[in-house]
Amino acid sequence: MSATSAATASAGATVDPTGEAPPAKRRGRRLDPEMLLLLVLPPVLVALAFGAWVVWRQTADLDSVEQSQLAWSTVTSLMVEHVKLTAVAGLLVVAVAVPLGIALTRGRLKAASPVVVGLANAGQAAPAVGLIVLLALWLGFGFGTAIIALVVYGVLPVLRNTIVGLQGVDPTLVEAGRGIGMTSASVLLRVELPLALPVIMSGVRTALVLIVGTAALATFINAGGLGAMIVAGINLFRYSLVVSGALLVALLALLVEWLGRVLEFVARPKGV
Repeated sequence: MSATSAATASAGATVDPTGEAPPAKRRGRRLDPEMLLLLVLPPVLVALAFGAWVVWRQTADLDSVEQSQLAWSTVTSLMVEHVKLTAVAGLLVVAVAVPLGIALTRGRLKAASPVVVGLANAGQAAPAVGLIVLLALWLGFGFGTAIIALVVYGVLPVLRNTIVGLQGVDPTLVEAGRGIGMTSASVLLRVELPLALPVIMSGVRTALVLIVGTAALATFINAGGLGAMIVAGINLFRYSLVVSGALLVALLALLVEWLGRVLEFVARPKGV
């Protein structure tokens, strides 16, 4: 037995009969204790808090106004409107911000990146209620105007994270992809976007939470949502309605943030 064979045998290495080394095991997605806690704890807390609110709703001594505003049909209708606002605005934010962020990391458009991000910063820096009301005075009241305002308000985190994520990809990996004959589109889809996806998804989660909170202001332009419950409580001096509306918005924001984290974990490339 040669010295090399002896060293291989003593190390316990397995050698293929053809003389080739066995392929390395593919690493799966890493689920450390912190990530496991973030994936499990939020829905449990949301369920417990919502259950406590349901118990209070069933046992509290409410007057006729509170009973009307907190009727299950009313709460369900407002919740559906709020989720609809969030879902439509969130999808449009991703559809606008991700392609724009990709374009701003390509060729000559790189020079325009600071200008576009600055404009997005200005849109988010403006008070949300002022932005919604001004757009309503210009475009009219209703669901469509609220969606436009929410998209303008939520586009920055996704746009910024798309640019940062793509700029953070190791250039040697991009050059390696081009070196084996991949087109620019293939390098983007198969190398850059998968590696930048965790950063992009973090921006999506942030945008969704912002949209959920801001959607409560859509009631001022007759676009519905849980903000109607809060406004009714303020106008009628029923603090139970104010607290209930605020609690439901907060729980919805936590649930949306958790769903975004789950999607981020599922979409993360294996081994990253």
